[in-house]
Amino acid sequence: MALIALAADKGSPGVTTAAVALAAVWPRRVLVAETDPAGGDLVYRGAAAHGGPLNPNTGMLSIAATARRGLVPDQLWDHAQPLSGGLDVLVGLGIAEQAAGLAGIWPTLGRAFARLADSPHAPADVIADCGRIAGDSAVVEMFPQAALVLLVARTEPESLARVRDRAAALTAKLGAGPRGAAVLATPLIGVVLVADPAHSAKLAQQVDEMLMAARTGARVVGTLADDPAGAAQLAGRKRGRLDKSLLIRSARKVAADLYQQYGAAWSGPAAGAAGHAGSAGAGR
Repeated sequence: MALIALAADKGSPGVTTAAVALAAVWPRRVLVAETDPAGGDLVYRGAAAHGGPLNPNTGMLSIAATARRGLVPDQLWDHAQPLSGGLDVLVGLGIAEQAAGLAGIWPTLGRAFARLADSPHAPADVIADCGRIAGDSAVVEMFPQAALVLLVARTEPESLARVRDRAAALTAKLGAGPRGAAVLATPLIGVVLVADPAHSAKLAQQVDEMLMAARTGARVVGTLADDPAGAAQLAGRKRGRLDKSLLIRSARKVAADLYQQYGAAWSGPAAGAAGHAGSAGAGR
């Protein structure tokens, strides 16, 4: 299985930007799912492949009724829309009040997302933008089905303290602590730092040491460049060579490192075209 859930503890570290950037360079076919209960951004910021706007009623909102009757992974494609950059996306909710329609079906969604990689017809990994989470966030009910839960954080001291505490809380909640060298914990809890590339290596090492010292059960799995210009290009708000941006170059390294380290443990034949580094949408 390969459900990769991205989330943040507080603030606006750029979860949507991180999710779309990773999806744009993911080495297998991928479906981006906007599962933030507070609502998605791509319907407002992204353009559909046909050049017009995305349909806000096709995505998480339309899938809610289907999931209550049971959800076969391939049915996810019935609710997906292609972005102008080539990525397939499940558009998020419009407003937080609509999240009531998803009550009780988050585990069903998580299983469908995880099992899409094993589809005999249209296999794909799922990168889920879960937005900001707290202890009572319903979207966390999907996390036991994830191969990776990645917490996105900036490098201000308060942000790092929060991601440390959130990682420890998730480890305790999900039972995802270390299980020995030969067995991967599932889900693996990782931290992705959004940082100045000039200092990212040193910061990643320091944060990794902090996470280990606090026995959080998490580790830093990579850094994304703090690149406002690249994020604007990803959103289609600025012209330029997106594939040459610091954001996409750093995302490519994170995606490659994740697959090198953990890809062999993920089942499913979801091989396919990657590198949709076009104007696919940016985020929070």
